[in-house]
Parts: sequence; C-alpha cells; structure tokens
Amino acid sequence: MSITITGNVKHTITIDPGVWIFDERKVDLDTYFSQKTQNYQDSEGEKLAKAFDLHRKEGANVLSSNGNNITVSKKDLTEKSFGIPLFPFLENASPNEDVEYIIFKRSSGDDFTCPVHLAREGIIGFSKKGKPLKEDGPLHFYYNDGSNQSDPITDIINIVVS
Repeated sequence: MSITITGNVKHTITIDPGVWIFDERKVDLDTYFSQKTQNYQDSEGEKLAKAFDLHRKEGANVLSSNGNNITVSKKDLTEKSFGIPLFPFLENASPNEDVEYIIFKRSSGDDFTCPVHLAREGIIGFSKKGKPLKEDGPLHFYYNDGSNQSDPITDIINIVVS
C-alpha cells in the first residue's frame, strides 16, 4: 500500500513502505529505543557534509552510487520489527516555512496531529516480527524518545503536512 505526504509542501511524495525492508536507514524497533541514539538529523547532516567534502576533493567526479548499501539477513527480515526515520521523507517533500503540524491520517478516521518538531524526529514502523503491518497499519508512528513504544499511533494511511 502506498502512502502519500501531502499538504503544505512543495512536492507531494508517494512512498511504498514495502521497499524499506532493504533500506539501510531502517532501525530495529526491538532495540532502537533502548540504545542511546543520536539525533537523526545530526547524523544525516554529518553524512551530507562528508559526501560534499569528498566530492569537492575529487573535483567534478560523479559518485556512481546513491550511498544506500543494501545488506539483508533473511533471519532479520523474518523475525524483527522495523521502522525508519520520518525526517528524510518530510525533507524530500520540502515543507513550507510556516508548517506547524503533521497530521497522521488514520483508517479509523480518528486522525492524530503532532507538532512538526516531534514528528521530524519520529520513527515510522512498517513491519512487526517480519510481517508488514496489515491489520493496524500500514504504518505506526513512534516518538523518538520511545515514550509511546508500547502504544504507537497505528492505522496510518497518509501523512498531511499542515
């Protein structure tokens, strides 16, 4: 099932959570909140700065990879629960400067509104114990601090930037 990020953005984004299982940015939801985690925005900024410096040093040579190294463990894919930071998807949608909230549209009609600064640091869950979130998905939302780890926002079918 595809999810869209729409609303007060420059670009509407359509994403397919099914492909995130192969994305190196995915996190193990069973261990993520118990580990000391660095702010995702900071780590992304560091990665971009390193890539920019490397590009400048090498001149105009074009990198032949998008930097997403795919590593897959069949055991992990069938046993673990995964999520992915929401930040890069929101940034790709290019929210306008006056954005205050992210509205998670839910299949129940009981939408959840979250301040943008909390949503940007959040994690969106897309699998549980190796299976897509079909019954109460396709997405779950977790605060980065794990405060709702045992009770995430479920049944998310679209994301609206407001």
